[in-house]
Amino acid sequence: MRQIQAGLATHGTAWFALEQTAGKGQRGKSWLTTPNQNIMLSVVITPGLLPSRQFCLSATVALACYDFYKKYAGEETRIKWPNDLYWRDRKAGGILIENVFRGSDWLYAVVGVGINLNQVVFDPALPNPVSLKQITGRDFDPSEMGKELCLALENRYQLLQAGETAAIMQEYQQVLYKIHQPVTLKKGAVLFETTITGVSDNGQLLTKDVIDRSFDFGEVEFLIR
Repeated sequence: MRQIQAGLATHGTAWFALEQTAGKGQRGKSWLTTPNQNIMLSVVITPGLLPSRQFCLSATVALACYDFYKKYAGEETRIKWPNDLYWRDRKAGGILIENVFRGSDWLYAVVGVGINLNQVVFDPALPNPVSLKQITGRDFDPSEMGKELCLALENRYQLLQAGETAAIMQEYQQVLYKIHQPVTLKKGAVLFETTITGVSDNGQLLTKDVIDRSFDFGEVEFLIR
């Protein structure tokens, strides 16, 4: 962000960290990670989209992470709405996108990605983490894997720039965690059962039970047993 504010950022610049002391997750949460074990990557992107299409960029990044992780973790890899990386019912990674606007112009997106590679001991407060080493039994070189993730991001970004937004959204829906399955959601203090039917173009989670429902990000929480 300081590079952007100083006018020094360029599209595609990536920063890879082996250690971070103040990692940020969604909704103000911390992203905790063991040094030298995982991917901690931030990439500057010029979206080339209208601000109303922010979720399409989010879906594009999520699919890039999905492409990368599925290569090693296999077919049980999924994207949990809006853009967490999941393997079975366990969280393998997360994405945080911070945007820079000037008036109505979307100048930059800073895409932050954290993916668990080699870590096997996690904070007990984390409900369901998993790493590639736990899945595969292998050790991975974080820096080399970070480069591979950048290639996956570039490939997906090219599709976005080619105007393939409908195809991106369709593929995102196909690999969505718990799509067409019943889930328990929590809204405030209320728990309820509903079935995920998809995600709207502007990023709302769509579900159906006795009525059709839609939820904005942060409005509901998954209860994963």
